[in-house]
Amino acid sequence: MSRNADFCGWATKYNVRCSDGRTILHGAFAAVNNKRVPLVWNHNHKSVDQVLGYADLEECDDGVKAYGYFNDTPSGRSAKSSVEHGDISSLSICANHLNERLSNVMSGDIKEVSLVIAGANPGAFIEDVAFAHGDDEGYEAIIYSGEPLLLHADDDDTDDTDDTDETPSESPKKESKKMAEEKTIQDVIDSMTDEQRNVLYALVGSAIADTQEQNNNSKGDNKEMKHNLFDDDNTSHGVLTHADKAEIIRLAKQTSVGSLQSAINLYVEEDSTLEHNFDSETMGSFFPEFKDVNPTPPELIMQDQGWVGSVINGAHKSPFSRIRTKQVDIRNAKTSNGFRGKGYVKGNEKKNLGNAKLIARTTDPQTIYVKDKLNRDDIVDITDFNIVDYQYKIMRSVLNEEVATAILIGDGREDGTEGKISEDHVRSIWKDDDLYTIHQDVDFNAVKDEIQGSDTSKHFGDNYIYAEAIVQYALYAREDYKGTGTPIFYCTPHLLNIMLLARDLNGRRIYENKSDLQAALNVSDIQTVEQFEGQTRNVVVNGVERTKKLLGIFVNMADYQLGATKGGEITTFKDFDIDFNQEKYLMETRLSGALRNVYSAIALEEDVTGNF
Repeated sequence: MSRNADFCGWATKYNVRCSDGRTILHGAFAAVNNKRVPLVWNHNHKSVDQVLGYADLEECDDGVKAYGYFNDTPSGRSAKSSVEHGDISSLSICANHLNERLSNVMSGDIKEVSLVIAGANPGAFIEDVAFAHGDDEGYEAIIYSGEPLLLHADDDDTDDTDDTDETPSESPKKESKKMAEEKTIQDVIDSMTDEQRNVLYALVGSAIADTQEQNNNSKGDNKEMKHNLFDDDNTSHGVLTHADKAEIIRLAKQTSVGSLQSAINLYVEEDSTLEHNFDSETMGSFFPEFKDVNPTPPELIMQDQGWVGSVINGAHKSPFSRIRTKQVDIRNAKTSNGFRGKGYVKGNEKKNLGNAKLIARTTDPQTIYVKDKLNRDDIVDITDFNIVDYQYKIMRSVLNEEVATAILIGDGREDGTEGKISEDHVRSIWKDDDLYTIHQDVDFNAVKDEIQGSDTSKHFGDNYIYAEAIVQYALYAREDYKGTGTPIFYCTPHLLNIMLLARDLNGRRIYENKSDLQAALNVSDIQTVEQFEGQTRNVVVNGVERTKKLLGIFVNMADYQLGATKGGEITTFKDFDIDFNQEKYLMETRLSGALRNVYSAIALEEDVTGNF
């Protein structure tokens, strides 16, 4: 080939691992030696103006060299000037009929050489364009070499050495040899870990076997796919984009996937348009195994847990597990036994204050636990994720929810039931004594009669009446409230939605958002608790048993004291049962809980006696 080429450079290099993990094997493009192909700009096929000239290809030991000749057109002259000035210094090729086995490109045909602006990745990489339908037809790709161009100007006669007998390809070969001497293949192999070397040897062995099989099959009919240089090859069938490769690499990094091969299998099976492009012996089947939509530990389906942290973290913590509260009640003593200041009359005896009522109670701790087991066979067989850690997370979530539920509304199990969290140890706010929790009935019918009696039925809907009743009775109960700070309102999601949807008959909302409702209720926050739904309790009122349905609880959790030694330490135990080949797990804590101030909570209820 002429030394008078405008430039030369590596069209592609052999035995270089591309950034996407693929390697072009030695001799993959042996068939292109002495071939002339178009030289274009940035693989643009939409206009003849993008053809800058032609390139003569020469297959060398280290890869394929391209000798470029610019044409005498405005675009050709502009490209030549940019190359000579060093503005453009990178080549890439568009190759089709690529045959790949186990990330090794075995063979292919170069159909064009392109000048490109070097991208962010300075090394070699392959950009797939489209996969062919037939297994033996290969696929098409754009391959970037990452090697700089070498200029061969016509007036380059400054070389002092006599090179009249030297062929144009000898100098590039010397350069390649020099580069190879700087870092040999053995040096690269020696720098690998044992695991990487084992993978390399396996890939080489598989590539040799596949090459032999391909050579045996080449005696049959040769199928060729024709492409015109200026065809808009915008096929949407089987395209593997950079986003696809990024997703495959992301999957491979996940511990649950385990390997790049597993990530490719998973991705291909999820995308049916790519499935037919891979070797059917390793990638496809008529009845593939089921794959998880999300290759991570199974998602837990449970009731909302957002309120749990608010309850546990907001409670006042005590380093003592036995709680004792004491108050002196002087309210009734003022009238019943003269517990008042008195005016003095000369000569009369001064009277002492009357007796006040001492209120005291103690709360002892109880151990609360969750216990479970796993079969050893399952621990060994489940490799997608760490089943033991997953089990611990479930147990901790259950324990937290159980403690928070016991604090707000109680255990829910009948007295005497095995495993019940006793309300003598963790006193529920809802079912606590009237001295500590104000139990306020909400009479929706009375509010409705009051509102509709004012002819407001022409202006407000049922949701407004419901919301107005909640606000009205809550504020009335706050007159006796003695808790510290501003409470939080805990209620069901449905009750919150009813109040937010309160409108007048013109469709205008009474409360624009949750903040407006908080201001109306005079609370710092509203927390929804799904566990409140359908909760009732039976109480005796004037000798008659009544059923009360829970609507919501107002409380500042700082008024609730949790007593636990060592900061409420949660202890975990693990034991192995040899007889049943099981691992058993126990998670427990020991604590007590109770409201520490009188009238420090409000429980809104609805009398539903006879409705069940």
